[in-house]
Amino acid sequence: MGANPHANGGKLLVDLNLPDFTQYAIEVKQPATQLFEATRLLGEMMRDIFTRNAEQHNFRFFCPDETNSNRLGAVFEVENRCFMGETIPTDDHVSHFGRVMEVLSEHLCEGWLEGYLLTGRHGLFATYEAFAMIADSMIIQHSKWLVESLNLSWRAPIASLNLLLTSTCWRNDHNGFSHQGPGLIDTILSRKGTVARIYLPPDANCLLSVADHCFRSRDYINLIVIDKQPHLQYLTLEEAIDHCTRGLSTWHWAGNAGEIEPDVILACAGDVMTEETIAAAWWLRHHLPELKVRVVNVVDLMTLYPPTFHPHGLDSATFVEHFTEEKPVIFAFHGYQRAVHELVHGRPKPERFHVRGFNEEGTTTTPFDMVVLNGVSRYHLCKLAMEFAPRVHELTPPLMRECDDLLAKHHSYVRANLQDMPEVREWVWTD
Repeated sequence: MGANPHANGGKLLVDLNLPDFTQYAIEVKQPATQLFEATRLLGEMMRDIFTRNAEQHNFRFFCPDETNSNRLGAVFEVENRCFMGETIPTDDHVSHFGRVMEVLSEHLCEGWLEGYLLTGRHGLFATYEAFAMIADSMIIQHSKWLVESLNLSWRAPIASLNLLLTSTCWRNDHNGFSHQGPGLIDTILSRKGTVARIYLPPDANCLLSVADHCFRSRDYINLIVIDKQPHLQYLTLEEAIDHCTRGLSTWHWAGNAGEIEPDVILACAGDVMTEETIAAAWWLRHHLPELKVRVVNVVDLMTLYPPTFHPHGLDSATFVEHFTEEKPVIFAFHGYQRAVHELVHGRPKPERFHVRGFNEEGTTTTPFDMVVLNGVSRYHLCKLAMEFAPRVHELTPPLMRECDDLLAKHHSYVRANLQDMPEVREWVWTD
């Protein structure tokens, strides 16, 4: 085995001929006013990766029976599903030579990708978020192999293990509780900082920037979490590239604090959490302009770690620049809230971080009802912001009641109409 060149696959690795990801970008004229399915753009990008690397035959896509469901079906414009058995004329994009490995087994898909990478090729494994946990232990073992391989000078770098989690816990609209589980984030957080990366792009242009980086990287486990459903878009391509390069940014357009120190910081990580946070900032701006709010969006989760824990961790000065030294932070997080508390341990006054996220409250229901059930809706975030901002406490009692009334209205409306209220369903940013 050791004499086989593929045993040290990094020596055989040829860089992907990647398309210019900027050509897939969508135009964002005003933030939070248009909807788009972000993963469709990634499907188009992978379609062209297949085409540009056809002679090298060194890229495959692995997905458990969900390629079209996850809005990645553009790959079938140039590729087929691989199947070595007998094919019939009615088969849908199936051939013996297909490079899309689609079979309903997360174990197989993840294991195939590992083997493909170890022997010097490139790929991506995409799956419903909850079912990534089926391959959890396999991903852990690959991370351990990567850590050890970095200590061996003769072991050549290999392409990173790229994981795309979509159909997320917040938007499994018709599948329900069994399909709602963001646990792989916690798994990757527990891996060594030398190999572990977690990205939560808030919109389509950010996803393109993150994907391009991940396809170029070596010796990492790159976890990308973004939903497939239509979501609000926030950043132009140039803004998205800058945001992803920094790992997190203050979105001045969404807050009203300007350059002064805010009363409260609304922070978020994840596409659905970004929408609820932006909507909360908008509501507070219109109903309580006296409250000075700063909005911080996190795309690279590891930036929250102190730099002694992870190479992407922000230095103390940069962290304080965004989160201040003592102001309350209301953090809406895609996954389990304990993850953020772990990340900010060692930062100035970590007890001021009030995190809300997925709380194992799930069912088959509407998108907004999911965030309400887990206490992370825009109205919950508004109440928290007012609660932890003592400077405006005299003004907040009627607004607290208004938030409670809106939550009660939602409860009745969604059960009577089986859809979210128009003011939520149709909400966009206005000045």
